[in-house]
Amino acid sequence: MKKRFAPLAGAVMALSMLGTAACGATADKETGKAATGLRIMVPNAPGGGYDTTARTVAKVMEETGTAGRIQVFNLPGAGGTVGLQRVINERGNGKLAMQMGLGVVGASYASKSKATVTQTTPIAKLIEEAGAIVVPKDSPYRTIGDLVAAWKKDPKKVTVGGGSSPGGPDHLLPMRLAKTVGIDPKKVNYVSYDGGGELLPALLGNKIAFGASGYGEFLDQVQSGQLRVLAVTAEQPIPSLKDVPTLKGSGIDLVFANWRGVLAPPGIGEDDRKTWIDAFTRMRDSERWKAECAKRGWTDSFMTGERFAGFLAEQDKSVAAILTELGLA
Repeated sequence: MKKRFAPLAGAVMALSMLGTAACGATADKETGKAATGLRIMVPNAPGGGYDTTARTVAKVMEETGTAGRIQVFNLPGAGGTVGLQRVINERGNGKLAMQMGLGVVGASYASKSKATVTQTTPIAKLIEEAGAIVVPKDSPYRTIGDLVAAWKKDPKKVTVGGGSSPGGPDHLLPMRLAKTVGIDPKKVNYVSYDGGGELLPALLGNKIAFGASGYGEFLDQVQSGQLRVLAVTAEQPIPSLKDVPTLKGSGIDLVFANWRGVLAPPGIGEDDRKTWIDAFTRMRDSERWKAECAKRGWTDSFMTGERFAGFLAEQDKSVAAILTELGLA
């Protein structure tokens, strides 16, 4: 297992000077200065969870006057590590940030990437989102119990797809589910897609038996009847999927949540770092952002500064341990 926590220590100390933004904090949205010239990179294909989050962030920031027009662009590849390397190469560029999450942390290990999240400047953790077990509308599996029974009978035959590379949330979810129901995770037939934008057509085209991903990415298709959600991984039922049981409610003792945050290149100035943190803090406190979170089923998990840097270090260590157990790191 690689050791890569030391580079983050400096970021923790530097960011501690900026303080943290705890849940429920408020900001002066009227007197705050609008940030300008900002760009957010999405390290996956259009249509996935990172893409949706980044474009929602840009929209809310612009509508609330938190920032001027923000350019959102996609640079997919290698589970997000192509984008991560780009951010690291942009050392000192205080106008660039990258939308990321648990998937990028895992991909950096699974792909043996030289680029790691600990080489960047942590800006903010934004949200958490429950996962979902999704099947095509004409799937023979009507309940999560049906699916698990068939999966246990022949793990190789029941293919699962996810919008992340090994080590990402869509990979970790079915592995943890398999282990919980008594299936050897090493026998799981997992197919990786680069983001939800590529996973969706695979589901609609019946190329996989089921998908494991954030439910918010497929709400339109679920509501139109093209896809069915067999279970969600939240602690409690999801309001926008009121008839869908949780895994725990179905007798499977598993709760799982993905998270998303934002990183900036290494070596940016304190003023640029503060501009990003202030912009996200003001955005998070806006009613428009709260409405978007409610609409998309996102759970607020906002943190910045030392807290987010420490969280990243913990996630880096935890994911490395899991992937080592699976022989993937």
